[in-house]
Amino acid sequence: MLTDIAVDAMGADKAPDPEIAGAIQAARDLPVQIFLVGPEDRLEPLLKQALRGERLPIQIVHASEHIAMDEKAAQAVRNKKDSSMRVGLKLVREGKAAGFLTAGNTGAAMATAKMVLGTLPGVDRPALAAILPTAAGTPCVLVDVGANVDCKPQNLAQFAVMGELYARTVLKIARPRVGLLSIGEEEGKGNELTSEAFPLLKALPLHFTGNVEGRDIYNGHADVIVCDGFIGNVALKTSEGLSRLVRDMLRESLRKTVTAQVGALLSRKAFATFKRKMDPSEYGGVPLLGVRGVCIVGHGSSNDVAIKNGIRVAAEFAQAGLNGLIEAGLAV
Repeated sequence: MLTDIAVDAMGADKAPDPEIAGAIQAARDLPVQIFLVGPEDRLEPLLKQALRGERLPIQIVHASEHIAMDEKAAQAVRNKKDSSMRVGLKLVREGKAAGFLTAGNTGAAMATAKMVLGTLPGVDRPALAAILPTAAGTPCVLVDVGANVDCKPQNLAQFAVMGELYARTVLKIARPRVGLLSIGEEEGKGNELTSEAFPLLKALPLHFTGNVEGRDIYNGHADVIVCDGFIGNVALKTSEGLSRLVRDMLRESLRKTVTAQVGALLSRKAFATFKRKMDPSEYGGVPLLGVRGVCIVGHGSSNDVAIKNGIRVAAEFAQAGLNGLIEAGLAV
């Protein structure tokens, strides 16, 4: 049985090319049916050309407007009532699609999702959860990474519940270790927010391991790390910049030092493996936890691989039934 996923075809920086190519890859490789949402007169000839006669479960759903990256989110959401974001999220609300993916304006995506889908009972603020690689070979969920720049202690407690359930149900981590991001491991370390959030997280029926530091994001000592959106976004963007730097330095070092043909071949294979592990496109996008439906937000620079993986993430999220578990978890 196919899982229906709506894709904002006008979201990415180079839209709609990566969305069309990614949708085709996903329809070939995954058990999904895709609704490409955007201007039909523009999408139809491009999709037809890309398919080259191939028959795949991809349909175009018309939306006459789209929200640009540089638009103010609140104003765009109010004024553009037929945007590709709103039309796609309506498909989710009406049960015609199991999930929605956009690589567009993050602020607009969050605002539109809250307006169209609403929030789950017990959720004050939805949160974005990024999946990051670790030295242990297991993923780490960092939540929030930008949806809420100012938070209250109870928001962090809700993020912990949602992140733990995501790690357990979607990432299949049996007993996720939950940490609170701070400037020291001791209970008293941190600012006013972390100090007040610590006892709230400690009282939750989770495997709370206490405070963790920035290095713990990547060493595998925690499966879920909770923070406010300001800190989380800085950590995420810093990580993206660092991974590019390491990748470029490694490539240059290999180019200069490897001369033997066999050594060069092995090094290229090792570099390809490293690049794949560090490539954000492999993770597809980050889920917006806490809304009544599945909404995945990708990076504006998403390529076709990122779109395909974002569709996969949306389908996995929908199949896990995570929202019902979050609602039950926050009701405890």
